[in-house]
Amino acid sequence: MSFTLGIVGIGQFGTHFAELFSAHPDISAVYAVDSVPERIDAIEQREQNPVHFAGRFSSVEELLASDVDAVAIFTQRWTHGRIAIQALQAGKHVYSAVPMAIEEEEIREITRLVQETGLVYMMGETSQYNAAVVLARRIERSGAFGEVFYAEGDYVHDMDLGFYDAYKYSGGDAWKSTASYPPLLYPTHSIGGILGVLEDRHAVSVSALGRPDTRGDGVFDKDVSMFDNDVSNAFALFEMDNGGAFRTNELRRVGYPSHKRESRFRFFGETSSFEETVDVTYWHDKKTVLEVTDLISTSSTMSLDDPRLKDVSPTLRDAFVAGAARSHHQDRLPSEFQGKPNGHEGAHHFLVDDFARAVANGKQPMVNAWQAARYTLPGIIAHQSMREGGARLPIHDLGDCPLPVQDLDADQPALDEAGIQALLADV
Repeated sequence: MSFTLGIVGIGQFGTHFAELFSAHPDISAVYAVDSVPERIDAIEQREQNPVHFAGRFSSVEELLASDVDAVAIFTQRWTHGRIAIQALQAGKHVYSAVPMAIEEEEIREITRLVQETGLVYMMGETSQYNAAVVLARRIERSGAFGEVFYAEGDYVHDMDLGFYDAYKYSGGDAWKSTASYPPLLYPTHSIGGILGVLEDRHAVSVSALGRPDTRGDGVFDKDVSMFDNDVSNAFALFEMDNGGAFRTNELRRVGYPSHKRESRFRFFGETSSFEETVDVTYWHDKKTVLEVTDLISTSSTMSLDDPRLKDVSPTLRDAFVAGAARSHHQDRLPSEFQGKPNGHEGAHHFLVDDFARAVANGKQPMVNAWQAARYTLPGIIAHQSMREGGARLPIHDLGDCPLPVQDLDADQPALDEAGIQALLADV
């Protein structure tokens, strides 16, 4: 069953995803709303690859009062929870960019509304389909790791590598007040990559620390910050429900080529382990070491000079062009996505396909409201811990999704050592 979709926010990501939503065979019409209508004009009028919206709305409220079936939210990070709640109350399915919300109460209300209404909610966490995460998940599903007792996830993105331009684009004259967004309230790229592999695990407590910024450029300045935040680098240690732990880093001031690999992960199991760096990735057990870099290497889907990226900082463009890897389940994607923009290690196509097919099939996606809570809520509690000097705080998990969930990758073969070797032999 096809459905209609309204996109809230036609900015850098909204523009990019509008092209994918418009191409998906399960979506019959796409509408748009943005506080800067000229951005809608620009994508409709561009010479190459224009997006033809079925209509536009003057406000979010007007969109929610319409008969459009679903909304996709690409607004400022701290607004997602509020708009998602309004949309669910209006009877709309919801796709939300990350994070899910920045308040625990908002997260709990979203899950309550989804359970009450049966509407589809999905958070578009790119790490779910990061090529390394997909490969590690396939290994975990085979049992080859054994019990994973420790994992690490980093979101390593220096402000100098495109974030200044991105905040100026979205924040206008007051951009410095929003560029101080607290790192631990944007936790999903690191936590999502870990729990996207350890699908049966969740965090139960956390202790976190933050380092106040020393650049002195007025960004991470409490007197300017709308979040009262002066921390640019933050570090959190989470206890897992199996007695193990995982650690995440959220770094905004760091000498690291985040345009090459802004998210990276490590998993240590009792039987085997997985380690990712910027250039080389390994799977190994107690006897064998296999370099699996070629299995997660992604091809480009468009030029860095493509006109569709003209509003994106050159140092951010890599995140908008990275496509398929051998670890990905490309066969499940609609043929209409061939040649369409992709990004974040090949994640964008899968995220749109997950949501569209969930709505069409009447099931919840893998990153449903409950899983999104597991990717988001630990960061909110970690931020509280940081503000309390690293106090160890409990995380009250919301449980598993009580509604039917679709797993579009369930038929993709799990990978033990022999499966990894077979894939490597085909490279």
